[in-house]
Amino acid sequence: MPRLEEVANVVLRVPSILVLDMLYKCDIDSFTDHLKARTEDMLFKYKYVIWNIYYLGHVVSAVVLLLPLGHIIQLYLHVLCALLLYMGHQIVRDYVRDEAKYGYDGALFLDSPALNRFVTALTSQIIVSTLCAFLMRTQRVWLFSAHLLPLLARVVCIPLDWLLTLSSASMMITGAEVAIFLLANLFVPYRLARAAYREIMAIEVTELYRLMAVGVSLWHGFAVPVLFSVFWFVLFGVQLVSNYGTLTAVQQGPLLYLLTSVSECCASPYSLLGLTFVVSYMALGLLSLCKFYLGGFNALQNHNVMHRGVTEGVTLLLLALQTGLLDMAALQRCFLLFIILFIVLTSTLQSMSEITEPVVLGLGASRNRSVWKHLRGLSMCGFLLLFPGFMAYKISQFFNMDFWLLILVSSCMLTSLQVMGTLLIYSLFMVEVWRGAALPGLDEIVYYVNGVCRVLEFAVAVCVVAYGAWESLWGEWSWMGASVIIIHSYCNVWLRAQAGWKSFLLRQEAARKINVLPRASAEQLEDHNDVCAICFQDMTSAVITYCGHFFHGSCLRKWLYVQETCPMCHASIKPSPANPNAAAGETPPPPQNPPPSEQQPSPETHQEEQQGSQGDNVRSAETNCDESDRTYSNSDRNCSKEGLQHLHYGANGDSQGVADPVPSCSSDGNAQVASQELMEAD
Repeated sequence: MPRLEEVANVVLRVPSILVLDMLYKCDIDSFTDHLKARTEDMLFKYKYVIWNIYYLGHVVSAVVLLLPLGHIIQLYLHVLCALLLYMGHQIVRDYVRDEAKYGYDGALFLDSPALNRFVTALTSQIIVSTLCAFLMRTQRVWLFSAHLLPLLARVVCIPLDWLLTLSSASMMITGAEVAIFLLANLFVPYRLARAAYREIMAIEVTELYRLMAVGVSLWHGFAVPVLFSVFWFVLFGVQLVSNYGTLTAVQQGPLLYLLTSVSECCASPYSLLGLTFVVSYMALGLLSLCKFYLGGFNALQNHNVMHRGVTEGVTLLLLALQTGLLDMAALQRCFLLFIILFIVLTSTLQSMSEITEPVVLGLGASRNRSVWKHLRGLSMCGFLLLFPGFMAYKISQFFNMDFWLLILVSSCMLTSLQVMGTLLIYSLFMVEVWRGAALPGLDEIVYYVNGVCRVLEFAVAVCVVAYGAWESLWGEWSWMGASVIIIHSYCNVWLRAQAGWKSFLLRQEAARKINVLPRASAEQLEDHNDVCAICFQDMTSAVITYCGHFFHGSCLRKWLYVQETCPMCHASIKPSPANPNAAAGETPPPPQNPPPSEQQPSPETHQEEQQGSQGDNVRSAETNCDESDRTYSNSDRNCSKEGLQHLHYGANGDSQGVADPVPSCSSDGNAQVASQELMEAD
C-alpha cells in the first residue's frame, strides 16, 4: 500500500493547484468594472464581497494543499458525501415536481405509474443514504435521511402542495447538519498548524537550519517535482482536448499547435513551475538514455547532479523570469518559449557531450577491443556532431540573424566543435594503438585541442555577459536580470578563466622545472639499464632528478602537473642546498642506496667475512635480501598510484582527462620485475 499512498498524495493535491492557477488567471478588476448596482454603496459592497471571496479561495486552496494526507482524504470524503446529499435532494425535488404535474394524490398502490415513480425515488434515496453512512463510517443512517421526508409524506397521502414545503424543510435540515459539522471542525486547520509549529520549534537548532529542514521535509513529503509535473500534464491535456479539431489548430499544423498549447500552459507561476519540472524530467530521461546507450545499466548508477536534468530546468526557469514570459501576450509568449526551449535543448546536448567524451576517450586510451562499444561511442559522437548543426540551420530559417541569435547558433557549433576535438583525440589514441608505440608530443596535441575548445567557450560566455550587461544598462533593467548576469559572469566567465590560467601556469612551471634538470648521457643510460618507472617503456633519452632517479622528460612533466615531488622517493624536484652543483647542470651523484653488488666492503667487514662460517654468509645474504625487499616495499608503498593514473594524455588541470591505468612504480633496477608482479597481483 505505500505505493498507493504515494499516488494519492500527489493526485489529491492536484485540484488545489488547479484552483490556485484559475484564481491567478481570473481578472477580478475587469469583472468588477462590469458590475451594475442601484447605488454606489451597493456596488462597493459587491466589489468588497467578490474580492474577499477571491482571497478566501487562495487561503482555502493553500490550506488544503498543505494538509497531511490523512486529513485530505477525510476532506474529500466529506465533500463527496455533501455531493451525494445534494444529489438526493435534487432527486426528491424532481419527484415532487413530477407528482404535482401528474396531479394524483391518492393511494400509491391504486395507481401503477405513481407507484413506479415512488419506488424509483425511494430506491435511489436509500442508496444515497447508505453511501453517505459508509463514507462517514457510521451506522447512524438516519443522519443522512432528511431528504426522505417528502417520500414518507407521500406514503400517508399528504396533499401535493405540502410536499414542496417538506422538500424545502428537508434541505434546511441537511444544511443545519452541515453547518453544525463545519462549526465543530472550524479550528482543525489551526490545531494542525499549532501542532506542526510545536514540532518544528522542538528541534534545538539554529533558525536557518530549522527553515531548511522544514523546506526539505515539505519538498519530500509533498513530492513537489512529481506533484507539479502531474498538474502541468493535466493542464496540457485539457488544453489539447479543448482546442483539438478547431480551425486554428488545423491551420497551425501539429508542431506549432503543440508549441502554442505549451505556451498557453505557462501563463501563471504554478504552470511555469510545472513546466520547469517537466523539462527537467525530460532532460533526465534523455541523459539516462545516453548513458544506457553508451555503457548499459551500470552507467545509470552515476549520480552526478549536473547530469540529472537540474541544469536544464533551472535554465528554463531563470530565462522565463528574466525575459518576463508570464506578462507577455499569447503569440509573443509562444515565440519566446520556442527560443528558451531551444537553449534548453542546446544545454541538454552539451550535457550529453560531457557524458560521451570520457567514455569515447576511455575506449581509445584503454585499448578496448570491443567493436560494439566503439561503434556505440562513435555513433553518439556522430549524432552530437550533426544534430546541433541541423538545429542551428533550422533556427536561422525562422529568425533574422542578430547578435542574440548568433550567440545561440554559436552554442550549437561549440558542441559540434567539442565533439570534433573528442574524435580527433580518439583517432590519435587509436593510431597509437595501431603503431604499438607512443606518439611523440601526444599530450601537447591533446592539451592544445582542449585549449582551443575552452577558449571558444570562454569567448561565447563573455559575449553573452556583455550583451546581457548592455541590455540591462541601456534597455529594461531588473533585479532578476542583474542576478542572472552576475551568476553567469561568476560561473561561466570567472571560474573558467581562473581554471584555464591555473592550467597554463602549471604547464609553464612544469616545463621550467624539466628544462632545469640535467639530461642523461648515453653512458649513464647504458649503466642505468632500466625502464621509465612511470610509463614502463625503454629510455633512449631521460632526465635525472636531484635525487638521482631517471625518467622520460615527457612522463615527468605529466607527473609535475599533479605533484611537485619525485614519483619514486617523493623528494622535492628542486636543487638541494647540500648539492648546489646539481643546479648548475652537472651530473648528480648516484642514488644514496646503491645495489648491494656495487658496495665496497670495509676492511673490518672483509676480515669478519673471512673469519665467518658458511652459515653466517647465508644468514648475511638472507638479511640483505630482507632489507632489499623491505626497501622495495617501502618504495612501492610511497609511490602514489592515484597520481600516476592522471598522466596518460597530459593532465593539464582538465578534470575530464582520461586516465591510463599505471601500476605503482618500483625502485631502480627492479621496475620490470615490479610491473610484472603487480600485474599478476591485480
